[in-house]
Amino acid sequence: HSMAKVGQPAPDFTLTDCTGKKGTLSGLKDKVVVLQWVNKECPWSVKAIPDFKDVQKKYAGKGIVWLGVDSTFGRTAEEDANYIKDKELSHAILMDADGKVGHAYGAKTTPHVFVVNKGTLVYMGALHNNQQEDKKPDEVRNYLDEALGAVLAGKEVPLAETTAWGCRVKYQDGGKHG
Repeated sequence: HSMAKVGQPAPDFTLTDCTGKKGTLSGLKDKVVVLQWVNKECPWSVKAIPDFKDVQKKYAGKGIVWLGVDSTFGRTAEEDANYIKDKELSHAILMDADGKVGHAYGAKTTPHVFVVNKGTLVYMGALHNNQQEDKKPDEVRNYLDEALGAVLAGKEVPLAETTAWGCRVKYQDGGKHG
């Protein structure tokens, strides 16, 4: 079972979002897609929301598709639907309770971020380098922002892979407390 690799076709998947809508990644093959692994009970995942929203605002109207993916074992669609309302998220959360898609991508943490450019994986890793929020503004690198800027300019992503931070994805095979 080969893992997702930068520069390679992103693993295709079909998932149902928390409103019951079904979608495939291959159905978005002419688009730039941002996948973000989420878990509403992970403080890092929750804390990342404003930074994600900033990037979303910056690239609004550029045709980018934003999707959350929840590989948390036992999470219900209803819980995520409420979470979207609660946090005023503007994107769907795809339900991956059996962890198949998470494992295909090697998603390790919430938030773990992947950028797919017309079917090819071009970035995987952290949202930014400021997990502890202790960096000076000129030391902060928003990797997602950099990746999207490069993709839209038709350039190589400057840093295509970084180490994701956050809580471990709570996969079924990792047990509830894995």
